[in-house]
Amino acid sequence: MPFTSPSQIPVGVDPTRPSIARIYDGFLGGKDHYEVDRAVMDKISATVPEALHIARGNRGFLNRACRFLSAQTGIEQYLDCGSGLPSAENTHQIAQRSKPDATVLYVDNDPVVLAHGRAMLEENGFTHMVAADIFDPPAVLNHETVVKHIDFSKPLVLLQVGTLHHVEGDSGPEIMRQYIDALPSGSYVVFSHFFDPEIPELTEIAKRIEQVMVQGPLGAGRFRTRAELEAMLPGLELIKPNALSEPGIVICDQWWPDGPQVVPLSKAAHCIAGAVARKP
Repeated sequence: MPFTSPSQIPVGVDPTRPSIARIYDGFLGGKDHYEVDRAVMDKISATVPEALHIARGNRGFLNRACRFLSAQTGIEQYLDCGSGLPSAENTHQIAQRSKPDATVLYVDNDPVVLAHGRAMLEENGFTHMVAADIFDPPAVLNHETVVKHIDFSKPLVLLQVGTLHHVEGDSGPEIMRQYIDALPSGSYVVFSHFFDPEIPELTEIAKRIEQVMVQGPLGAGRFRTRAELEAMLPGLELIKPNALSEPGIVICDQWWPDGPQVVPLSKAAHCIAGAVARKP
């Protein structure tokens, strides 16, 4: 059985219901959103003015992790779960810059995301869109397009970036376990999630945003602790996230940043964390 919470129900082009994909796109500067989405964005921004730093930190982490993996691991297969609306520097653009024939599969169940993605990828023979619920691992792993284009006897990259915080309850570890069990040795997982740093002033920010998301029309968006995030990466070797930290989960902006941190990070930026991990 798939693990379901309100924000997982596809919204598509319905202008009366806010969409996770459209809201995230809006915080990244995109234009593909409706008034109902802007209302949620405004409420989040009014609650925490720097909330857009969470979306931007998450996106920057995804881009840097993909550059690292495509340049240094030799892996040529990517399964990107919950890909969202296309924006600048998508997974396939980064991966195929280093390896033009790298295979990238995007998985989503939002009709708008699927339509945008298929239009963008129409002339790219190595990149495909898969219509499936990413919180139902068998539906993804056994999907005919996934089975056709991903060779599970060879290492691949699994991306679950900014996805599991939209699952209510404690099913996240089980969802991830099913995906990780299917990965061959030498595969990598790119993972990020809303983060409760367990520091009072930062936890207060996390809880304020969570309240807007969970108690509003989206119905989900949980900020979880480090221990809860680590439970979603069972059996993996977390790699060193920067020159100064030990292997583990860090806030997204601190995962091998592109340069020195000249401007201090906002408090909200400390409320999204990520990791890149290898399956032994």
